[in-house]
Amino acid sequence: MKHLNKLFVAVLMAMGVSSQAQDSNNPWAIAFGVNAVDFRTSAGGPGGWLNDHFSQPFNVKENWNILPSVSYLSVSRYVGSNFSVGLQGSVNKIDKLVMWDGNPSQDQYVINPGDLMYYGIDGKVKYSFAKLIKSKVIDPSLHLGGGYTFFGDSSFGTVNAGAGLTLWFTENVGLELGTTYKKAFGTSDILVRSHAQHTAGIVFKFGGKDTDGDGIYDKEDACPEVAGLKQFNGCPDTDGDGIIDSEDACPEVAGVAALKGCPDADGDGITDAEDACPNVAGLASLKGCPDADKDGVADKDDKCPNVAGPKENAGCPWPDTDKDGVADKDDACPEVAGPASNKGCPEVTQEAMDQLKSQARFIYFNSGKSTFKSADVPKRLDAMAELLKNYPNSEFLIEGHTDSDGSDAFNQKLSEDRAAAVKNALLDRGLSSSKIKSVGYGESMPVATNKTAAGKALNRRTEVKLVK
Repeated sequence: MKHLNKLFVAVLMAMGVSSQAQDSNNPWAIAFGVNAVDFRTSAGGPGGWLNDHFSQPFNVKENWNILPSVSYLSVSRYVGSNFSVGLQGSVNKIDKLVMWDGNPSQDQYVINPGDLMYYGIDGKVKYSFAKLIKSKVIDPSLHLGGGYTFFGDSSFGTVNAGAGLTLWFTENVGLELGTTYKKAFGTSDILVRSHAQHTAGIVFKFGGKDTDGDGIYDKEDACPEVAGLKQFNGCPDTDGDGIIDSEDACPEVAGVAALKGCPDADGDGITDAEDACPNVAGLASLKGCPDADKDGVADKDDKCPNVAGPKENAGCPWPDTDKDGVADKDDACPEVAGPASNKGCPEVTQEAMDQLKSQARFIYFNSGKSTFKSADVPKRLDAMAELLKNYPNSEFLIEGHTDSDGSDAFNQKLSEDRAAAVKNALLDRGLSSSKIKSVGYGESMPVATNKTAAGKALNRRTEVKLVK
């Protein structure tokens, strides 16, 4: 009984410590339940070390010593960063002691040492994985520590390591399961033995403080001295508008969050005090006044209140002669409709390109020269110029090509001169030099064979390409 007294003195001391001031949410936990002691791990045997010590961890009937009553009590305190420290006292009655006589040909056997009493006092540091796995119900853990065991007339120190699992039924109550391997150190006494101890019990967390009684712990309560709501971290919302009083510019009158809790009679998002038209919904950019045509000019300042127009033109639209949606002032082709993406000028169509290519194909040159040959070339150039003038915002490239007669250098120079001759002819007809460029490719890009006269005729050509 002297050892039992030691156990309860230690537990009472731990409980005394737990009654001191507490400054975090439920930092204390107390658990009690039953424990089982298994000496199988210290028996040795004919197998390998791992098999000899840990091959029968759940052989309850043969190896476990269980006292059918509350047989352990523990107190622990959370110290931060998922760690807690604690003290556990346990009592048991040992009637199953696993032995081995050292004979390699024989297995372990179990004896009754005489129903000896077992008392343990153990301290441990535990690490919880609940936050890491983001669970409020499943709480696995590992622990290390040491303790002192009283077994029969013997006593010895142990170094402990183990694991546990707590299943929380509520925020404060759970089922605690644990297993600990206790490595014994001491004399060669037969009762000084390493062993495993398993526990199962109920655990209670406590120690949280709620000064204002609003159900939110002070540690998590942004307003610990004034009762508030959980959704506002314990702070009050007097007018019930969803904005806590400390952030509410109008805490006694319900308002909207966008206006820091102040009212907005016309619902236009502007406080009545700042709204130039408080009874008519308007725009924030116009100090709460309406803009019927949505052109950014308040109706009272808009000379065309029902037709959108820029502020620079007093709310009236700029003229658009060709009705293409591009104001004349920005329209590179104010009298010909075209998309805004092309500065109001028409985009070059495939049909127009086909016509340009057709005209260019029949521009012939004198043999070996860059002078025009046929009498109808000016007409073809006139037609090309008229087409190109429809697209003043586009850029075109005149390409010159030759057949394979003559040297590469000669053909390159000839192709460049012929392409330039077409370009210059078009410039003479009023086109901009910034929109017409020319390039020669010599004989490098044939479109037909150079082995026949017909093929060579096709290769001697000028082409028109759309650049942009």
